[in-house]
Amino acid sequence: MTDEELNTALYEKAFAEQEKYRDWLLSQPPAEILNHTYEYTMREDMLMSLESHDLTDKQAKALLKSTCPLGDIFKEWENRETDHMDNIRDTIENRANVVIQRDLKRAQPER
Repeated sequence: MTDEELNTALYEKAFAEQEKYRDWLLSQPPAEILNHTYEYTMREDMLMSLESHDLTDKQAKALLKSTCPLGDIFKEWENRETDHMDNIRDTIENRANVVIQRDLKRAQPER
């Protein structure tokens, strides 16, 4: 198989896995669905990345060995330290500062 064919095969396998997970999720009560929204969203992002990012032959073959490559990738992701919360805090502070600046401009008398 070519590099492109391997990546396509991996994407298709991960896509089918995500569809199966989605079907299971939709059969759950609303509270259980909410418990899995983060996982579902991250898996969707991972799937999108697999669609647009070509792996090497060795990488694609390694992931294709798994019966659930997307689930395995998510498990790896869950154990990583990320700066996600730092980005959220920065965004909150930046938004607050934008509002403060806007309000200051509005409060200044026109010349």
